[in-house]
Amino acid sequence: MKRLTAVSVALSCACSLGLLACGSAGAHAGGAPAPSPHDGDPSPPPVVLEEGVNFQVFRPDGTPATLDEVVAEARGVEAVLFGEEHTDRITHGLQEEFLRRAFVAYGRASARPAGEAPPGHPRSGTDREARRPIVLSLEMVERDVQYVLDEYLADLITEDHFLKSVRPWPRYETDYRPIVEFSKAHGIPVVAANAPRRYVERAGRLGRDSLDGLPETALAFLPPLPYPEPSPAYRAEWDELMGDAGDHLPGSPLDAQTLWDAAMGHSVATTIDAREGALVVHLAGGFHVENGTGIPEALEHYRPGTTALLIAARPSVDPSVLDDEFVGLGDFVILTQAPPEDESGGDRP
Repeated sequence: MKRLTAVSVALSCACSLGLLACGSAGAHAGGAPAPSPHDGDPSPPPVVLEEGVNFQVFRPDGTPATLDEVVAEARGVEAVLFGEEHTDRITHGLQEEFLRRAFVAYGRASARPAGEAPPGHPRSGTDREARRPIVLSLEMVERDVQYVLDEYLADLITEDHFLKSVRPWPRYETDYRPIVEFSKAHGIPVVAANAPRRYVERAGRLGRDSLDGLPETALAFLPPLPYPEPSPAYRAEWDELMGDAGDHLPGSPLDAQTLWDAAMGHSVATTIDAREGALVVHLAGGFHVENGTGIPEALEHYRPGTTALLIAARPSVDPSVLDDEFVGLGDFVILTQAPPEDESGGDRP
């Protein structure tokens, strides 16, 4: 499987940060909702998950594991950081299935559920008391629209008004709507975990110190300043990802990238503190999670000693084989079947 070239990755990052004018992609990055690639087209068929066929779970040493084993290990931690390739629909299906299995096995609703319990899940009795709250946390929703997300989950507003207000990512309908709707139906809170893109763009264009002059109303949506500098390991990974093309990007894109990490790590930390005994399941791009850098480092900074399970999901032309490039990316690595036309591996950050 070929990676994105350094130039295409650099251009993608620059567009997403608003450092370059990039047409519709840049418009989405700046806050205006971009149309889904499927708008006006028939929706793609649902993903059918077949363990050992279109996905395979591995432990860090390369031995095969199962999704049920991942769910079982998550029971003993405070956070699951689930890294994804943003365009991989099999991974999105796995994220929803992981949440469903965890909820059935040991979760309980934190809010009044809107739908029926999944098969096997009790909503009353002594077994319920032994369960723990589960919270979904998303890179894909920004902190300043948390109240809109809460209104939608509580059935106070329509989905149409929700989507008009939250600046949804492209492909929201196919990739993220199913897990949000599952959470809504079963009383699982959803956290808007990311920093507003307008402030991330400012950090990327003018540097991290440019955030110091923001008013208190803006700072309320950011992690405490100054946010952590990138670790040497993270900086090395960033330089490898960007290659020579990174030297030609305007502004300070690494300051923007680490602001994303800090915002999400801080969101996970404060959610754990606010909901005693909860398991926070956070979904983010793989670069934010893999190798224990990015969000895991930010989480340790804001809440030292937090127990977290790192899951790295990557497309592969042969998910039955854990190649060297995938070893050690997380506590579990999940390889998914890459579509024949997709040799890029998706959008890394």
